[in-house]
Amino acid sequence: MTAPPETVDLSVVIPAYNEEERLGPTLDAVTRYLADNENRFGTWEVIVSDDGSTDGTREVAALGRPHVRLVAADRNRGKGNALRLGVAASTGRRVLVTDADLAAPIEELDQLDKALSEGNAAAIGSRAVPGAEISDHQHRLRELLGRAGNLLIRATAVPGIKDTQCGFKLFEGDRAREAFADSRLDGWGIDVEVLQHLHRDGGSIAEVPVRWSHQPGSKVGPMAYPRVLADLARLRLRRLRPADLLVPVLFLVLSVALYSGRFFDPGHRYLVDSLQDQNQWEWFFAVTADNLAHLRNPFFSDLQNFPDGVNLMANTVMLGASVPFAPLTLLAGPAVSLSVCMALGLAATAVAWYWLIVKRVTRHRGAAFLGAALAAFAPPMVSHANAHPNFVILFMVPLIIDRALRLAAGTRVRRDGIVLGLMAAYQVFLGEEPFLLAALGMALFAVAYAAVRPQVAKDSWRPLGKGLLIAGAVCLPLVAYPLYWQFSGPQSYHSVLHGDNAGNSPLSLLAFSERSMLFGDAARANELSLNPTEQNAFYGWPLVLLAFAITVRLWSRPLVKALAFTSAAAAVLSLGPKIRIPLTDTVYTGPWALVRKLPLFESVIEGRVAMVCAPALGVLLALALERALGARRVGTQYFGLLAIALALLPVVPAPLKSVPRTPVPEFVTSGMWKSYVGRGESLVPLPLPDPGSAEALHWQTAADLGFRIPGGYFNGPYGEDRVGIYGAVPRFTSNMLRDVRYSGKVPVIGKNWRAQAAKDFAYWKAGVLVVAPQPNDDKLRQAVQELTGKPGKWTGGVWVWDLHEGS
Repeated sequence: MTAPPETVDLSVVIPAYNEEERLGPTLDAVTRYLADNENRFGTWEVIVSDDGSTDGTREVAALGRPHVRLVAADRNRGKGNALRLGVAASTGRRVLVTDADLAAPIEELDQLDKALSEGNAAAIGSRAVPGAEISDHQHRLRELLGRAGNLLIRATAVPGIKDTQCGFKLFEGDRAREAFADSRLDGWGIDVEVLQHLHRDGGSIAEVPVRWSHQPGSKVGPMAYPRVLADLARLRLRRLRPADLLVPVLFLVLSVALYSGRFFDPGHRYLVDSLQDQNQWEWFFAVTADNLAHLRNPFFSDLQNFPDGVNLMANTVMLGASVPFAPLTLLAGPAVSLSVCMALGLAATAVAWYWLIVKRVTRHRGAAFLGAALAAFAPPMVSHANAHPNFVILFMVPLIIDRALRLAAGTRVRRDGIVLGLMAAYQVFLGEEPFLLAALGMALFAVAYAAVRPQVAKDSWRPLGKGLLIAGAVCLPLVAYPLYWQFSGPQSYHSVLHGDNAGNSPLSLLAFSERSMLFGDAARANELSLNPTEQNAFYGWPLVLLAFAITVRLWSRPLVKALAFTSAAAAVLSLGPKIRIPLTDTVYTGPWALVRKLPLFESVIEGRVAMVCAPALGVLLALALERALGARRVGTQYFGLLAIALALLPVVPAPLKSVPRTPVPEFVTSGMWKSYVGRGESLVPLPLPDPGSAEALHWQTAADLGFRIPGGYFNGPYGEDRVGIYGAVPRFTSNMLRDVRYSGKVPVIGKNWRAQAAKDFAYWKAGVLVVAPQPNDDKLRQAVQELTGKPGKWTGGVWVWDLHEGS
């Protein structure tokens, strides 16, 4: 029977692969230093772990010296495998891992040993902390790649460690053997994996500055960097539970089911409750892709509202989504691109809320899933899912909340502030109004939490304030020019006025949504909302009652108090500046009146503030479900789960309604229009497209944005005050023809009307007038014939008037 190896004070493990030339001098230096310093380091051993070398590494003479051992793999697998083999063979109370090139001299062991003696689980050599000395640098490109890799490693695997890849590390022996035995990576990522293991187990890691010099003959080739990235991805996946992998799939299935009426045939199906917004958003995606493909200004276009154009930054063009999806838009068209983007975006938002709840609220995956589902698929979210991707694609909001909470903890203020600034800049390009509402919700929560946990607030305000200043310093330069263009560029405006009735009715907070699978009532929902896409509350009285019960039952928890206040305050703010008591004529001034005229807030549809309630209610629901499932009494579990089920059933949404899409006329799809529209001219659909009828935008996208049109569906300025309005500034001819379409009555048209029409056609630089089949199109043809003095021509499914004829 073989006797167990004798325990020593220090084991030195050297991984080797084809190191015939360098291994001998390295062993000479290591053994000489350890022999001369036995009083300092005690008994020792050197283990060379050969990783299947094909040269004479295993025959190096120095391997025959006392205290030197060789362990060998049957074939080459990578540095990780060699280290795992070598550390497993070690017996030392401390284990030093060093590369065969001794880029960090063995004499640096003294510094690491001092740091380990201070109670750390590991002391690692670092080239990136103050005091480190680098005499011979790597190639500049390798240094840059290394720094970029370290930033990624810190962000995803081992926070706080600036240099994980320096090949000179000292470990407490038993912890090293446990960590390396638990490792699975065979490549260069082993360093990260082992440090992550120690970090996860609560072991402290000291990063010690060392002298370091690049040695020729490095085994780190160009492919090492992508392999390390692949190893990082594997590490992240290993940390996920099966539920964490299943949740994104479930949310994607739910999202696709919601959009099922259009998702599988987006080019020929239309979300009827989107009104004209689907046409508008497809145009936004198309024009963004077109601008990028032709290297044009992404903040402006004159394809609609010709010749004045549209300030895209002042509209919800959503560059944060339309730019990344531009390749898909160019390849498959804007209908497909928008459909995929909205389905993925909604699922990503749900996953982000799930991640935040698991990280910050409850580890119970089922409770977190249900809470995130309510946060992302609540009735107001589903209402906006018809038409407003900027209010659906909100995955950055949970990430911003988490980063703000990190700032409040005060651990890495500068880094977290920089990251928060980048996140905020990106969210600006995803949607400014949702960002404003999210900031309002976070402010409400912060005020409430500070009131119930004043000491926490006192400890947090300094790092939070400093971090927010850093975030602002990072964010503002990135968004300054786009915002300048938005507020001061061509076709910019000051504010969009929505009238005095944009707040929610108190009854809408308790009523059931039109899209409730079981209790939907379209007539009642439309009575209580601006339009089908603005049903901004409709949580239903059972869910409101459940939220109240949860608040009472869990009132002792500060988080519950803060969430309850946030929900109640957001609900009251959403009622607008004037709150009418239902079934009475009594009207009170609401708290929204205090902010309605402030910059930015003056353009907000105040009813949307109720959307803040969705994630707050989702977190309350997650806490309640966790509490119910953890109850010891079966009766408590049963009635708790029953109450949750009964409250959620009314908010389960039905798939969004879709209808067959109106076909684009052959005049457009076949390219007939090209012979009528000259360079610098426009195609004029009559009446002009506007927010109530914007099918001409679909014509444009079907024609690959080949022609310009006057009018359109967008926000632009009106009058000297530049107040924001929906659609183009009205002109006499456009107003008259719109009245004809809706009334079916043609006014008496004389010389004045014809002269005014000529001016308007010239202003629009019209090449051709087009009247498509529509209500009262016979009256429209009559009016246009009298304005132009000639009959239209039926071609390609439309009536056309060629304004070049006779000119």
